[in-house]
Amino acid sequence: MPNITDNVSFDTIAREWRCKWSPDNDKKSLADAQQALESVLAEIKKADGFKSVQRIVCGGCMDFKVITACDAGKFGDWEGKQFAPEADFLAKLEAISGISQIETQTYTLMTM
Repeated sequence: MPNITDNVSFDTIAREWRCKWSPDNDKKSLADAQQALESVLAEIKKADGFKSVQRIVCGGCMDFKVITACDAGKFGDWEGKQFAPEADFLAKLEAISGISQIETQTYTLMTM
């Protein structure tokens, strides 16, 4: 199991895709973001070492987040494929009116 320090280890690495959505037009941008996710969900689940995918929505701060968790030992393989279908998904988000602040982040996860 990889360690960051002697007492901080992890077995999972996650890739997060996030953006802000607008409540305008009966939350159309949120509904469209969900459709964009559904269009790439099967491909996300094909990533070597795939563990889980979670969608987080906050109605207060208008967050829409997708977190894909992979086995730490296999994460490099997915990273080498540019986190496919990341580019496709982010392009779909960029095309949605009302979506802003599109960002990505990679971090470790460990069940405690």
